[in-house]
Amino acid sequence: MYQFADRMGQVSTSAIREIFKAMADPEIISFGGGSPANQSFPIDVIKDITEKALTEKGPQVLQYGITEGWPALRQAYVEHIAKPKGIEAAVENVIVTTGASQGIQLLADVFLNPGDVVLVESPTFLGVFSVFNKYFVKCVPVAMDEHGLIVEDLEAKIKEHNPKMLYTIPTFQNPTGRTLPVDRRQKVAELASQNNLIVLEDDPYCDLRYKGEVVPNIKMFDKTGHVVLLNSFAKIISPGLRVGTILAETEIIQKLAVAKQGADTHTANLSQEICAEFLNRGLLPGHLEKIKPMYEVRLNTMLSAIKKYFPEGTKYTEPDGGLFVWVELPGEPDVLELFKKSASDYKVAFVPGIHFCKNPEDGIRHLRLNFSSSTPEQIEEGIKRLGELFSKELAK
Repeated sequence: MYQFADRMGQVSTSAIREIFKAMADPEIISFGGGSPANQSFPIDVIKDITEKALTEKGPQVLQYGITEGWPALRQAYVEHIAKPKGIEAAVENVIVTTGASQGIQLLADVFLNPGDVVLVESPTFLGVFSVFNKYFVKCVPVAMDEHGLIVEDLEAKIKEHNPKMLYTIPTFQNPTGRTLPVDRRQKVAELASQNNLIVLEDDPYCDLRYKGEVVPNIKMFDKTGHVVLLNSFAKIISPGLRVGTILAETEIIQKLAVAKQGADTHTANLSQEICAEFLNRGLLPGHLEKIKPMYEVRLNTMLSAIKKYFPEGTKYTEPDGGLFVWVELPGEPDVLELFKKSASDYKVAFVPGIHFCKNPEDGIRHLRLNFSSSTPEQIEEGIKRLGELFSKELAK
């Protein structure tokens, strides 16, 4: 028998594996992933940038690079992403990661010891559990309401558990789509400073706003360097490029560079150059204005279909942006069993809510629906099928 590391015993992927197995069925209408639309990718622009990069600086982009990241991208991030959001930063405050998920991993490397406490929203991004569990830390859920993280519960959990870190997605949260109001963001930053708490602000969806006013990052209210901001190019350019960023104090960036050196040396130079040139050509604002109306149509189609087809008493979020809708079914449904029947008999996939919750009972009646990767026609048909299933099963 193989003797695997103890940390692998802390990681369970069986449920997610089954979900993605169902999604691989070509007949499935999938609301289960979190992928951007294939139609959103700026393929022709990326072709042009790639050809130019290989022609003019081929040896540089194909050679080993700097662990902290391609200099042009770090500078472009500061100029075209951080500063427009009102965040003052220097290149030394930025490290490029191989996707935002690596950013979570590296921050865990740098900050977490066995036995530490990490606060997470309930519900939260399901991928963080597999990361944090490998470090033998305790994830403690913090309650949310329709506006996101409840700061009174956050404050209570800080006093009770003395946590090392808070992981939060404050804008168009995954899985709920909720956005944390300004006053709560300010309070989160204050609590972090007062309690020596690292706030991992994961912000991959912030630029996908379809209505409403832009809300400043928690990082904007950070006066002591306790807030670490993660961004990603996955949802706004392409997930296949595998490029993300971390913005933090230079002391943190230096530690992250050491951790990344041992992880993958550096993120692929060509992918970084594509993102840098995309930003430096000034293409991002226009690209966002092109893809956001498409996503808004898909979101509105899903919301209208849920209202039309789902059982009476169903509750659901109506986000101003992002990629997800969070649904609460009435009564006492067995959502895991509904998922199995949905995938096998109705050819529709979703993610049961319990996978997003440290305490499974918090998500026992819930499911997450993604609207970005399906056409309006698929959304209408898929939600209709789910409505038929839910109405039939809940009537029993």
